[in-house]
Amino acid sequence: MSGSSETANISSLGKGDTLHQQVLASFPLCHMTEEDLIQNPQFCKLLATLAQHVDQTGLTAPLKTELDKAEKKLQIQKLQWLRSESLHRGLQEMIQNHCVRKHHATVPPDQNMFYETMERCLLVAQCVRQLDPSNTTNQDQPSVLGLTPQLVMELMPSEKNVQSLKQGLPRQLEKHLKEKCLSLLSYYQPEWEHESEGLKMAKLSHLSAQLDKEKKRAESLKETCRENTVLLQRQTELYLTELTKCIQLLQSFILNHRLKIQTDLERKKLDYFEGKCELILQKIKAEMVEIQLDTYTPDSISAHRKISSSGGSTTSSNGPASRREPLAGSPPAPSHIWLSGNSAARRSARYRGMLISEEEEEEDFYLSKS
Repeated sequence: MSGSSETANISSLGKGDTLHQQVLASFPLCHMTEEDLIQNPQFCKLLATLAQHVDQTGLTAPLKTELDKAEKKLQIQKLQWLRSESLHRGLQEMIQNHCVRKHHATVPPDQNMFYETMERCLLVAQCVRQLDPSNTTNQDQPSVLGLTPQLVMELMPSEKNVQSLKQGLPRQLEKHLKEKCLSLLSYYQPEWEHESEGLKMAKLSHLSAQLDKEKKRAESLKETCRENTVLLQRQTELYLTELTKCIQLLQSFILNHRLKIQTDLERKKLDYFEGKCELILQKIKAEMVEIQLDTYTPDSISAHRKISSSGGSTTSSNGPASRREPLAGSPPAPSHIWLSGNSAARRSARYRGMLISEEEEEEDFYLSKS
C-alpha cells in the first residue's frame, strides 16, 4: 500500500520534464541538473517523494515549526536589546553633542549639570553591569580592584540631581530623537528637506511603512537574484556540457582531416622519392655509358679486331691441335674473349652512332672460326 501511495503521489507531481523541473525547484540548494535526474530515475523518484515531506531548505514540518518559534523568540529578544541599545547610544550622542556645544559656546549651568548628571549615571550603570555577574558568567570570579556593585552605586549623583534628570530627560531625549528622525528623512528623501516641519512630521509617520516596503522589495530582489544565480549555474553547466561535446566533435574533425592530409602528404612524398630514385638511376646509367665510352674507344675496338683476326688466321694454318696453344709473345685469345670484344665494340658503336650490322658480325664470327 505504501508503494502504491508513493507512486500516486509521484504521479500527482508530474511526469517527464515536469517532474524533473519540480524536483529541481524543490531542492534549489542541491547542485543537480536535469541530465542527472534523467540518468538516475530512481533517485529522481526518491527526491520527488522527499519533496512532499521537506521544504526547500531541507527541514520537515515539525522542525520548521520549532525553528519559527525559536526565530520569533529571538526576534523579541533582539527587539528588546535594540531598544535598550538605541536608548543608550542616544544618550551618549546627547552627551557628545553637549561637549561639542560647550567648547564652542557658553552653556547654562543647569543644562551643564543636567548632562554631567546623565553622564555620571551612565558610567555608574555601566560599571555595575560589568561588576554584577549574570546567570551565564562564573559567580566566583575575582572582583576588579576589590570593587563591588554596592561600592560603585555610592558614586551616583545626589538624589536631587537624579530627580531633575528624570524629569527633563524624556523631553530632551524626544527632541534628540526628533532631530535624528528628521535627518533620516532628509537623507531618505532629500527633496523634503525644505518642507515645513508639520509636513515633515506627517511624512515621517509614514517613513516606517516605506522603509518596511523597501526592505521587502530588497528581499524579493535578493530572492530573485538567488533564483537567477541558480538558473545561471544550470545554464552554465549545460553550456559547458555542450561546449565539451562541440570540442570533442571538433577534435574528431581535426583528426580525420589530419589523417586525410597525412595520406595525401605521404603519397606526394612517395612520388617525390620515386622520381628522385629514377633520376639517380638515370645518372648512374649515364655514368656507366660514359665509362664504357671512355673504355671502348674506336682504337681499342680496332685493336681487338686485329687481335681476333690474327688469332683466327694462326689457328687455321696450324690445324685443330694448334688452336689449344697460344702464339708465342701474344695474349691468349679464347672464343669468349672474341665474342665479348665484338659485343663491347657493338655497344660502343651503338653509343657513338657507328652501328655494326648483323651481317658484318656474322662475317667476323665466321672469319674467327675459319
